[in-house]
Amino acid sequence: MTAPPGPVVLSCGEPAGIGPEIAGSAWAALRGEIPLLWIGDPAHLPDGLPWRAVDDPAAAATVAPEALPVWPMAFGAPRIPGTPQAAHAPHVVAAIETGARMVQQGAARALTTLPIHKAALMAGAGFPHPGHTEFLARLSGVPEDSTVMMLACPALRVVPATIHVPLARVPALLTAARLEAVIRVTRDALMRDFGLPAPRIAVAGLNPHAGEDGRIGREEVEVIAPLLDRLRAEGMDLAGPASADTMFHPAARTGYDAAICMYHDQALIPIKTIDFAGGVNVTLGLPFVRTSPDHGTAFAIAGTGTADPTSTIAAIRMAADMARARAAA
Repeated sequence: MTAPPGPVVLSCGEPAGIGPEIAGSAWAALRGEIPLLWIGDPAHLPDGLPWRAVDDPAAAATVAPEALPVWPMAFGAPRIPGTPQAAHAPHVVAAIETGARMVQQGAARALTTLPIHKAALMAGAGFPHPGHTEFLARLSGVPEDSTVMMLACPALRVVPATIHVPLARVPALLTAARLEAVIRVTRDALMRDFGLPAPRIAVAGLNPHAGEDGRIGREEVEVIAPLLDRLRAEGMDLAGPASADTMFHPAARTGYDAAICMYHDQALIPIKTIDFAGGVNVTLGLPFVRTSPDHGTAFAIAGTGTADPTSTIAAIRMAADMARARAAA
């Protein structure tokens, strides 16, 4: 399958974190495979890393085998590993905006975002969004509730129906409308972005043992099961509501292409146990492909040269694969 034109764009993320280092390591690993274009201040890159400024994303493919292609932005302050600076915040936001615009305009094939520090962006740029996902939804003009977070690795794809909310609020948030939207976005993405013409989706219950027919909670019998029955009648291949404690062993994982879970830890514990270093965060429901490594800024090791680029490399490869699938659809 032919790759779509343009590079995979890397937005720099928080300069005080490990982003500059893992960008360099990812380029070194992928320079003969996938052209990258890093957006940020080249003064923040590790000493000795070969880089070259470009003024056209199309030039990245020619530059990438020999040097990291860079779309340069002057941040106005040096990088201090482990110490975020308010002066950097507006430029970090601008790097994300620039990358999203390149992909939307067709100059790049996909966007991979390196980790940001939301408190620093709020303090330095008044950034009002909980994270990348909501910001990218606004930039692309889609409603926030039409985007879905997926965590993926070769052995498992999981989607939490609720994300960064207190556990006590989860039952009230698990409405049939919300869960239906998550299922539909996930199914559409599996078909469009992962090339699965008839995706199989497993849906977890909320309560232990999926509620045991209402004896350990009513959400399964009152909300989840009726919704799944209605969607099955449309032709969707849906299993569940299933007991979450039996969904993630190797034999069970062969029975579905993605698992939809009811809350954050129900989804993230299994994938981080199976592949802690290689998990990828994918935003489903955007008009362009966006992935990110499944870790944060790691201030404690920034500048030490010990950051593991595995998740970033996986995120770039997955972005390229998703872009090919979209191009072929």
